[in-house]
Amino acid sequence: MTATGPTPDVVDVVALGESMVTFLPARVGRLADVPEFLRGIGGAESNVACALAAAGHTARWVSRVGADGFGDHLVETVAAYGVDVSAVRRDPDRPTGVYFRTAGERGTEAHEVAYYRAGSAASAMSVANLDLDAVRSARVLHLSGITAALSGECLALLRELTAARADRPLVSFDVNYRPGLWPDPARTGVLLELARGADIVFVGADEARDAWGMPDTGPLLSALTGPALVVVKQGADGATAYGREAGGVTVCGREAGGVTVCGREAGGRPPAAGRGGPAAPARRTPGGEHGPAPLRASAPEVDVVAAVGAGDAFAAGFLSATLRGLPVRDRLRHGHLWAAAVLTEAGDLAAPPARGHADRLAALDDAAWGRLRLGPGWTRAGEALEEVRTP
Repeated sequence: MTATGPTPDVVDVVALGESMVTFLPARVGRLADVPEFLRGIGGAESNVACALAAAGHTARWVSRVGADGFGDHLVETVAAYGVDVSAVRRDPDRPTGVYFRTAGERGTEAHEVAYYRAGSAASAMSVANLDLDAVRSARVLHLSGITAALSGECLALLRELTAARADRPLVSFDVNYRPGLWPDPARTGVLLELARGADIVFVGADEARDAWGMPDTGPLLSALTGPALVVVKQGADGATAYGREAGGVTVCGREAGGVTVCGREAGGRPPAAGRGGPAAPARRTPGGEHGPAPLRASAPEVDVVAAVGAGDAFAAGFLSATLRGLPVRDRLRHGHLWAAAVLTEAGDLAAPPARGHADRLAALDDAAWGRLRLGPGWTRAGEALEEVRTP
């Protein structure tokens, strides 16, 4: 359905997807042994919205939650970050999803997660029961592959939002492959289908291998012929952005929804030499498409406290820099810095670094960037530095 009231204000970013109430263990151990849990919230898309709002962008979260106390908690907590939650719908018949997890690292045998999301309010999201005007009233629409796995209605919704339209915002798609949500490996092809319809795609090298059997970048880029920019994340080894050309015309540098996809600074000026973007000479990428030379940004060394939420923070940092028209190299570095802010805190969400501090770090020469090491409290130290330097 569409809105019946006034046209929604256009915000910088709309993030659509399920968020759940999370229960975090009060101590390390098996779920069976943990006596107490601390309540929090978790959701890839709302994490992105909260981080962007905390950094001063306008952000809207769109979802459905139950008409229950957990739904109240989710909406109130996300709103407290400054996110617009006016398009979140309450479902009187379906509950808000919840999950429990251990303190172990993800991807290890010690890590346990117990989801209680089947039949949740968010799994009923559809083209018919969301305000699509509010969804599309953004410079950037951020989606994730998690939503596609929740139900047939959710998949149809994402297909609608990634379909080609002259008036659609720039579409950002984080593959966010979760094996537990895709028990039938054959169905993961829909993630590839949705990614092809986006303008910017975030995908981990491990996700491409596990979801699509593509351990190398070449087959991945050959498969992702639609997006203007593909950002491949390699964990501690950094991230690489690949642009493409279609019919001899570079797609990096075009605008979608008023936002430059990649490589040109605000006002349409090409980035300065050496700063990344389409000024680089065109060459054949590993995937066989002609396009600007790929841009890689190594990740700074980080003293990790908890490896949860870093991917969402990376996407938020990259999108923040995109909204500001920064060159691609700096977008990658901002992604790393925002991820480091989360990695050095205990929860899924952390305040992003102060803009001026992050800009100065992102502008370091390659040698200085390579020596960068970030530990707990580094963002607060940066904020204190901002206070000293700002009259």
